[in-house]
Amino acid sequence: MISTAKRAQSYSPCGNAQGLGARSGAFLRFAWQAARLGLGGGFDLLLASSTPLTVALPALAARRLRGVPFVFEIRDPWPELPRALSEAHLGGGVPGPVLAGMEALANAACRRAEAVIGLTEGMAETAVARGADPARVHVVPNGCDLDLFGPHVAPWRPPEAASWEVLAVYAGAHGRANGLDAAIEAATALRNGGERRVRLVLVGEGGERARLMEEANRRALRNVTFLDPLPKTRLAGLLSGAGIGLHLLAPIPAFAEWTAPNKLMDYLAAGLAVVTNAPGRAARLIEAGAAGEACGIAVVPGDAQGLAGALAALVAGPARRDAMGRAARERAVRLWDRRLHASRFCDVLEAAQASAMRRRAAGAGALAS
Repeated sequence: MISTAKRAQSYSPCGNAQGLGARSGAFLRFAWQAARLGLGGGFDLLLASSTPLTVALPALAARRLRGVPFVFEIRDPWPELPRALSEAHLGGGVPGPVLAGMEALANAACRRAEAVIGLTEGMAETAVARGADPARVHVVPNGCDLDLFGPHVAPWRPPEAASWEVLAVYAGAHGRANGLDAAIEAATALRNGGERRVRLVLVGEGGERARLMEEANRRALRNVTFLDPLPKTRLAGLLSGAGIGLHLLAPIPAFAEWTAPNKLMDYLAAGLAVVTNAPGRAARLIEAGAAGEACGIAVVPGDAQGLAGALAALVAGPARRDAMGRAARERAVRLWDRRLHASRFCDVLEAAQASAMRRRAAGAGALAS
């Protein structure tokens, strides 16, 4: 049983607005700081949660030099996603030698970890493809914070939002991978079509934010509001005052099964109807089926007109929108309570520690005989 979890904080400035060099430097500084801590001793098990992939460096070092086992968690599959972004000419491109180094590091982490945890089935499959023992690979998805988000939270709205406007909120990174040009195009289509009852609220930061704001200003889009990143408690109030949660990604096929955005869980917990332009896992999470009634609308990737149409339909149909919001909250409570997933996560950690102890005992017994 895990009796104590030690946490030490290290500050290494990093953000989506940084370039490849600056972010790589931040990742390596953090890896060095974590390695010093991990090699200091006193740990029975280490958890290396990626990204960044460089968290595998201190875990591998502690395993090799101190014999400390580790669990490798894949929250974003690297280098699969950076390669997909490079091939789609998004994100500035990652040099071939860097991708090769990431390949070697990911292979080592997956093969030498006592257990591997993926947020999605697709992420778990990447670990198996890299040589991880399938029996040691587990899927533990991210979940919803039902206490922080929900109908019990006092709502607030940006001052420029009229009382009769339905807020469609996107909360997350503003990078090339997020494809937020679709939001600008959808806002333009709504304005040109005479639909004045919806306001798009884009919350966050990233390398594309300044350009997106400039484009919205150039088009004189009065139905778009940009907000700086918000504390989670403040975001909970904004979502409580909204009617729609926007889940947007660039139209890259790899995103279908290899992403698990926290924002989607926040929308479900807040009881919002969701509109997504991502196929695969995200679309399945909100569609009707064995999990319950539909809690949103999935549109074709890259189809800004379809996105505008979905928003207009939900604004024009408040009963449908409210029903989807109730279904979202119900699904969050029944399937995605993060406390349930935390229990499963702890089970994997405890099993990994027990497995490592058995292997060490067997090795010691073999030496003694």
